[in-house]
Amino acid sequence: MRTTPFPLTWLYAPGDRPAVVQKALASGADVVIVDLEDAVAPDRKAYALEATADLLADPHPVPVHVRIHTPRDIPTLASLPGLRGLRVPKVTHATDIHRIADAVTEFTGVTDGIPLYPLLENALAVERAYAIATAHPAVHGIALGEADLRADLGVRSDSGLDWSRGRLVVAARAAALPPPAQSVHPDIRDLDALAASCARGRALGFFGRAAIHPRQLPVIEQAYFPTPDEVAAAEEVVKAAETEEGALALPDGRFVDAAVVEGARRVLTLAARAC
Repeated sequence: MRTTPFPLTWLYAPGDRPAVVQKALASGADVVIVDLEDAVAPDRKAYALEATADLLADPHPVPVHVRIHTPRDIPTLASLPGLRGLRVPKVTHATDIHRIADAVTEFTGVTDGIPLYPLLENALAVERAYAIATAHPAVHGIALGEADLRADLGVRSDSGLDWSRGRLVVAARAAALPPPAQSVHPDIRDLDALAASCARGRALGFFGRAAIHPRQLPVIEQAYFPTPDEVAAAEEVVKAAETEEGALALPDGRFVDAAVVEGARRVLTLAARAC
C-alpha cells in the first residue's frame, strides 16, 4: 500500500458514484476521501454506504478515508480492511469524538485502531479546537469545514476566515498533530484562484489541501512543494546540524535550533518527492 509521510492532496469522491471513486483512486491523490455526507443526496445515502462497503472489502494501494454521514455508518465500515481513516463532520465537542471512537472500538475490538479526523464547521468548534484535537488518541488530524463555517460566521470575504484558520493551525501544533490541510476550493475551473488560495494557506501554516476534482491536484502540489531557495536554505541548515549540536550559528550569522533543523529536514524530504 502506498504511504507518504507528507500527504499533500486529499481528493473527495461521492460514495454513490463508484465509477468516480475508481477514477479518484487512479488520480494520483495521496488520500481518497469517499464522501457519504454533503456530496450524496438524502435518497442515495443507503446506496452510497453499501457501495462504499463493497469498495472497502479489500485494501487499496491508495489510502481510503470515509467522511461519514452519521455514526450509524460505523457498524458497516469499521471492520473493513480497506478503511484507513474516518472523517467526522460537524464536530463541536470532545465528547463527539469519544462517541465515535467508542463505536469504532465496539465493532472492531481495537482501541485507536482507525484514525479519526474531526471536521470543525462552526464557531463553537473553532473555539474548542484544541480540546477536540486532544480528545482521544485516535485523532490523527483536524480540519475546517469552511463552507459551513463561512455561513455560521456570516463572513463576506475569504479573509474573514483567516482567524479561524490560524486558530486551527495553532491547535494542531499544540496537540502535536500534523499541520492541517486546507479546505476544498469550490471552483474547479479557476486554477489561478486556487493557486493564490494555496499560497495564502501555506503562509498561514497549512500543509496540503483537500480537492474535489483531479485537475486541482497538480496546482496544490506545486503550491506546497518547496522552492529552490527554500531547498537551498534547508540544505544549509541540515549541513550545519551534521557538525554541531544544539543551537547552530549559520555563516550569515543566523542562529537556528532543533525545531528549525527538523523543519529543514522535512523540506528536503518533500523536495525529494517532487523530483
